[in-house]
Amino acid sequence: MALNIETLEESFDLIAPHGNALVDVFYQRLFETAPSTQALFVRADMSRPKQALLATLITLRTSLRNLDSILPALEKLGARHFDYGATPEHYPVVGQVLLASMQEIAGPAWKPAYTTAWTEAAKRCKTSC
Repeated sequence: MALNIETLEESFDLIAPHGNALVDVFYQRLFETAPSTQALFVRADMSRPKQALLATLITLRTSLRNLDSILPALEKLGARHFDYGATPEHYPVVGQVLLASMQEIAGPAWKPAYTTAWTEAAKRCKTSC
């Protein structure tokens, strides 16, 4: 199944003006949902991971139509997170928390089609990313 690029772009564009709020909500939810992830950030000034997450989301948005161009950078990012102590079990939780955070930030403007597009993209990524 192909990615629903237009719907993913639309959802990104909906939350883009609220990027800082998104990353704040994301980390709050992440630490509530998976408290063990806090240990990954024990030495971090949280402004840095928040800026990095926002930058990665912006890069992803601008590269949706050419994902092959950013795969090497995403692979390096994954390797760095592994070095920080991230485990394979963290990734589904991070995806769920990110989606829930996006829905929260978008509020009533969030469409069920966005959730479907992100869920399908995550399934596809598990098998081909």
